[in-house]
Amino acid sequence: MEWTQCLREAIAYMEDNLLENIGPEDVAGHVHVSSFYLQHGFRMVTGCTLGEYLRGRRLYLAALDALGGQATVLELSYKYGYDNPESFTKAFTRFHGVPPTKVRGNSRAIRPFLPLTVKIEIQGGNQMDYKIEKMEEFTLIGFVRQFSPEDSYNKIPKFWDEVMELEGTQDDVVRAIKDHNIGEFGVCFGGFEPGRFFYMIAGIYQGGLVPVGLTTVHVPAAQWAKFRCVGPLPGALQSVNTKVFSEWLPGNPDYEPSMELNLEWYSLEDCSSPDYESGIWLPVKPKA
Repeated sequence: MEWTQCLREAIAYMEDNLLENIGPEDVAGHVHVSSFYLQHGFRMVTGCTLGEYLRGRRLYLAALDALGGQATVLELSYKYGYDNPESFTKAFTRFHGVPPTKVRGNSRAIRPFLPLTVKIEIQGGNQMDYKIEKMEEFTLIGFVRQFSPEDSYNKIPKFWDEVMELEGTQDDVVRAIKDHNIGEFGVCFGGFEPGRFFYMIAGIYQGGLVPVGLTTVHVPAAQWAKFRCVGPLPGALQSVNTKVFSEWLPGNPDYEPSMELNLEWYSLEDCSSPDYESGIWLPVKPKA
């Protein structure tokens, strides 16, 4: 399915089922797209995750119900998918800034969260600095942790900090970091739990001992769209990553993602330099 239409259908499905017990996996299944790529692309294009969209829309509708004062907190909590009034009140207060009991007759207390309309303007996706390159199979080695899309922007940088602090110790883990250039890649791939994904701080495995605490991941032979980024981190990489999903994928007539995987490539230099080079690597296949 064409990427822009896929996002539109995902939003329509969520809007039609806001009162049902659906989550990101259900949305991805409805539009027949990998949950990994749908969640990643949805966030790049809209600025929020699928889970945040569902939660925001439900809490906005709950506020409209509370505004009229006809429904109790208990009724609202069950109507909008919460296990009990306490968890509903906590989520409602965090979202709107006031508890549901304070909304009645006070529309100014409500935080609006209206349905999204996807309008993507292709401003230069095909003029991005990229190349399509065939690569043979390879194996990555590194540190892996599972994240949710909602907290990944905050927690992944802390994960990097933890790994970089290991460089001051003397053991087989430090030797592995040096031998395999761990830190050359940041890798996103699908998780085993619904709505979550794995992030790996990795290098190319050169063989030998795999120390406790490290993991290897085999990557099959594939074509890759390699997007070049120039500029200090994280701004340059984030900008290109956003353009890949908001411009290149929607406007590209030839390729689509082929695996639940994408790589961030980092040159092992000063990442604050104005001419620092990094990249986004996306496995692709020709469109049918």
